[in-house]
Amino acid sequence: MSSISVIIPAYNEQDNLKTLVESITQALSDVSNLEIVVVDDCSTDNTRHNCSILAQAFPTLTYLKHTQNSGQSASVFTGVKHARFELIATLDGDGQNPPSEIKKLIDAYHQCSGNKSKTLFAGHRQGRQDPWIKLISSKIANSIRRKLLKDDCPDTGCGLKLFHKSTFLELPHFNHMHRFLPALYKRNGYNVVNVPILHAARQYGQSKYNTWGRLRVGIVDLFGVAWLARRPCNPKIEE
Repeated sequence: MSSISVIIPAYNEQDNLKTLVESITQALSDVSNLEIVVVDDCSTDNTRHNCSILAQAFPTLTYLKHTQNSGQSASVFTGVKHARFELIATLDGDGQNPPSEIKKLIDAYHQCSGNKSKTLFAGHRQGRQDPWIKLISSKIANSIRRKLLKDDCPDTGCGLKLFHKSTFLELPHFNHMHRFLPALYKRNGYNVVNVPILHAARQYGQSKYNTWGRLRVGIVDLFGVAWLARRPCNPKIEE
């Protein structure tokens, strides 16, 4: 792999970022051109200060900050839009996606016999290290989503994904769209490859999502995405 941009959406993750940046750098030490983009979603802790210190030690680090809290999907979009390289990896800023697992997505990318640029490589968390209530709500949401959207993805909530920048920017963008990437890819006639990955317990900070609030909003979004999925517009040009 010659070039890759790794996007980290972060909101009040001051204690997780140092380990994340160090681990990404180590895991992707064989990448010729590595960029790490931290998108600070208007944190109220020391995220900005800590990133300024990290940037001195890691010149591959780019720091971007929203002027107002806009959500994880907006942070991912901002990071992708400003990324220098075409190949993009995303992972959550909470440290629960081990950076070493990016290599599994890269391996799947190299092994893909189809159109790599039109394929989403999505992490599927194994042995999730989350509270039981979060696991149950996630299981319910995933079951409903699969039946309604038929996106063939067991775990859309996993933040670890790999894709091409140009293809991602073709997709419709809206709040919480990061949870529906497989369905949006399939809507455009593209492919999804699910890759089993490890999952880690959160070491610092706390989840930014209210479990039942996320489930309620997710169901509302689900019907919106189902509406979009039924209205694809992908005309082909005659050869």
